[in-house]
Amino acid sequence: MTKPSIRSATAVMRDALRTQLWPLPTIGIFLAVALGVTLPRVDGHVDRELPASLVIILFGGGADAARAVLVAIAGSLITVTSLTFSLTVVTLQLASSQFSPRLLRTFTRDRFVHVTLALFLATFAYALTVLRTVRTADAGQQAFVPQASVTVAFLLTLTSVLFLVLFLAHLARKIRVETMLRDVHTDATATAQRVLTDPANDQAPAPELPAPPSTAVAVCAANSGFLSRIDEDALLTAAVDADAVVLIDRRPGGSLVAGTPIGLTWPRIAESFLPKVRTRLVARVTSAVSTQFERTSAQDAEFGLRQLTDVAVKALSPGINDPTTAIHALGHSAALLCSLAGRALEDRVLLDRQDRIRVVLRRPDLDALLDLAVSQPRRYGAADPAVLARLMTLLREIAWTVHRPDHRRAVTRQLNRLRATIEAQDFDATELEQLAHLADGVRHALSGRWISS
Repeated sequence: MTKPSIRSATAVMRDALRTQLWPLPTIGIFLAVALGVTLPRVDGHVDRELPASLVIILFGGGADAARAVLVAIAGSLITVTSLTFSLTVVTLQLASSQFSPRLLRTFTRDRFVHVTLALFLATFAYALTVLRTVRTADAGQQAFVPQASVTVAFLLTLTSVLFLVLFLAHLARKIRVETMLRDVHTDATATAQRVLTDPANDQAPAPELPAPPSTAVAVCAANSGFLSRIDEDALLTAAVDADAVVLIDRRPGGSLVAGTPIGLTWPRIAESFLPKVRTRLVARVTSAVSTQFERTSAQDAEFGLRQLTDVAVKALSPGINDPTTAIHALGHSAALLCSLAGRALEDRVLLDRQDRIRVVLRRPDLDALLDLAVSQPRRYGAADPAVLARLMTLLREIAWTVHRPDHRRAVTRQLNRLRATIEAQDFDATELEQLAHLADGVRHALSGRWISS
């Protein structure tokens, strides 16, 4: 596999695991049970050989006291775990209703939440496992108190209490909109660095993309859902084996419907495929495209921008009416767009060993990204001059960043649409003058000049 494909496959698996709450707590429980079985056996062999200086700091009570301590630990930890789950669910509901349902992944993949739950459940499981080894002198059996094991349970409990305090502080910080927007921005930047190449590292001229012939065969989606991953190596191998060209016309993050076309394929030289070759190629191409029930950031370079736009639109809704949050989200969108504009936004082309085009994968261009970031906030924030002013500033910042003619044209189109929206509003003369001045700033930035605002 090529390095980009390996990184992509690894990102998909890591994202699938990180958004689940159960893997790390489950591992913690198994490790705790193993420790709870092993450590008492070690206790039974070394209790009489421990130095006096170490015995002083170990648990010194009898069997009844040890049982009481372990029962108290197990009972309290399962209660604290329930409280932690409840707080997490409340936070998820708040984020969903107040900001955007697309932000739930930000919380479910929070590693601190996973570690906290794993620690609580591991301490509970460990205490129960050690409890079964404590014996009294009743019924002729020899009394046994695993001192080191009970001491470890005590230390795990103290650690759990500390983590509970840290978890509450972490949760209070996590639900702040500033933190959520920063996390989305960071995740989107990481996705762009992984999915979109840096033009500075790619000096080869872009090859001319082939036009699909009229005899091209449609490739249909096998399942409905969101396109989550495209296996580039599998596509390239299938195209080379069939001596064909494959065009995937849908981008990661797009909604697919089973049985509808997602791309085209055609033979590189011949006019048409042999029936067996066509059937095998279509099947291999279809299996190389994976779908999920939700969008993920593994290969979807637009998902972070979609989340930021959702926050802005939600804040502009009449039920919330929080333009300050919308403006803050647009600031992150501007920074993300400027970063994306500096990367290769052309369609991705995969070549064989003879440098012949075999696979073409669609990528979002700046026009689509700008439309995603600007259109809905422009529509829903049309009555607020502050929101329109921030949109003008966003276009100005991007205009200063871009250098390609097609990118400048994309900014100009958005500027014209924004000016039309402003002209349709009933603003006073001062507000119109300020917005006109910002529009002039966008035009000057497109020509390489930065005027004072």
